Amino acid sequence: MTLATRPPYQKYDVAVRRSPIDGFGVFAAEPIPPHRKIGEIRGEAISVAEARRRAQGKQRIMIVEVSERKAIDASGSQDPMRFTNHACRPNARLTIRDGRIEFYALRDITPGEEITVDYGETHHEGTLACRCGAPNCIGWL
Repeated sequence: MTLATRPPYQKYDVAVRRSPIDGFGVFAAEPIPPHRKIGEIRGEAISVAEARRRAQGKQRIMIVEVSERKAIDASGSQDPMRFTNHACRPNARLTIRDGRIEFYALRDITPGEEITVDYGETHHEGTLACRCGAPNCIGWL
């Protein structure tokens, strides 16, 4: 994604490619300083009940609950940040701000480094093995 083609809410250049963690991941294509907004994901606004129904039995879930009643399903989105994988020692954080799903760097992220966040509670309910490889890995999502 180049500066000319990325949406205004995607603040840094990133690339989607195969991840050693799981499936595809999003990787920094330029240096990202700490505490800076990296980008957002957008998608279909759905109810939390519908989100939980859609998530049942799926291994890859691109749904984020943004409030007690509303969730965003990013599975049809073109935003590269939807490929952000979980890590028990992440280099970024996911923040819900005014119903938007935003990603911020926790530290310097170097070009080529996979951008990761701690998913926290997930729809997997402890049934999906974590493959982040961090020394403090929790083992399951």
